[in-house]
Amino acid sequence: MSMKIKHWQDPANLVIGLWMIAAPWALAYQAEARPMWNSVIVGVLIAAAALYAMYQVFAWEEWTNVVLGAWLVVSPWLLGFSGLYAAMVNTVVAGAVVLVLAFWALATDKDIGGWWSPAH
Repeated sequence: MSMKIKHWQDPANLVIGLWMIAAPWALAYQAEARPMWNSVIVGVLIAAAALYAMYQVFAWEEWTNVVLGAWLVVSPWLLGFSGLYAAMVNTVVAGAVVLVLAFWALATDKDIGGWWSPAH
């Protein structure tokens, strides 16, 4: 396996995943267990999927990011931390960006979906 980055979205998702790991401390909500662990765990999963996708591209990696992004968008309400403004906004925005990037890669890469690709 060699590192040949096919999608620019994968390094962007790696950065978002790493940000989500650091966000509880950067935005000072590390004392709140649910948003902190949500951010760290989902950040690790996003970063791992992005790293794997940078080596080998499969549709499941993007669909994993769709699920993780969607979870981030709804998790402040499902986990009960929507009242923590910094955590809620950060989580929702990061989730929305991950969702958009994953759908973008799926829509434009003819090898993993490509409903917007010229070859389709």
